[in-house]
Amino acid sequence: MVRVALLGIAGVLLALQMKSLKSEYSIYLCLGVSVLIFWYMTEQLGVILEGLEAIQDSLPLNAGYIRTLIKIVGITYIAEFASDLCKDAGYQAVAGQIQMFGKLSVLAVSIPILTALLDTVRTFLGG
Repeated sequence: MVRVALLGIAGVLLALQMKSLKSEYSIYLCLGVSVLIFWYMTEQLGVILEGLEAIQDSLPLNAGYIRTLIKIVGITYIAEFASDLCKDAGYQAVAGQIQMFGKLSVLAVSIPILTALLDTVRTFLGG
């Protein structure tokens, strides 16, 4: 975490220096730093996936639920990543649209889980 934090701070400080010279270069620098941080994040994803597999092996869960959870986390991260880059570039309207599409995508992916939950509630209520 310290490595990623220092990378982010160094990238922002360099981007601030570049912004006075050529503002478009600061955006490219921020994009590069973001991609490096994303690369570090993929290492953590392996650990998370192993943990989810261990949970799935120890509990009788439907494998589709775990896959849906992973999809939701991926959609959320990608939407935030793209939205933040657009905000940094000064395009707040595009960032807002990306966030809205991300929220709708999460809702669309989670519909099967919501339906299963409602079926379970209906079963408990005796319907």
